[in-house]
Amino acid sequence: MPEPVIRRAGPQDAETLSEIGARTFSETFAHLYPPEDLQAFLAEAYGLERTRKDLADPAKASWLVEADGEAVGYALAGPCGLPHPEVTAACGELKRFYLLKPWQNGGHGRRLFDEIMAWLQADGPRDIWIGVWSENHGAQRFYGRHGFEKVGEYGFEVGRTVDLEFILRRKGADFSTSARTTQGAQHNFA
Repeated sequence: MPEPVIRRAGPQDAETLSEIGARTFSETFAHLYPPEDLQAFLAEAYGLERTRKDLADPAKASWLVEADGEAVGYALAGPCGLPHPEVTAACGELKRFYLLKPWQNGGHGRRLFDEIMAWLQADGPRDIWIGVWSENHGAQRFYGRHGFEKVGEYGFEVGRTVDLEFILRRKGADFSTSARTTQGAQHNFA
């Protein structure tokens, strides 16, 4: 497989982001939901209008992971919107972080994660939050290795289905010096 390129997405990438978002969510979770609930959720959460709005928001950033010009993953980060009493306006959130299955477990997720964390910490250390499905043990282990701890739970609605979602947080004071040194670096993974 070709080595993927990770880059910041811009307004011209809205259709690609919308498509890869719906595709990765479906690949990961479609088996959990009735088809009509899934379709309604995808239209709202990954629709072109929502994607364009996220791309236009200066407080948010999106990334694409591409191999041979095809999107194989993506991420979205910005202000934290998770329902936890300790979330403040200064907190950041890794909102979406997905790779298609053939691109998982090859180090690509780690490189994408490093890009996101550098962006979220560009103005200095702050608390970073993540919501993760309670049954996604692999993601929980990944985040645990990077200093995130479970601090709460909430219900994530997809139509009539409500999934148990864990709220994870990494305190800004725990942001490692080694990760901080990469925040200004240009990365070329091609």
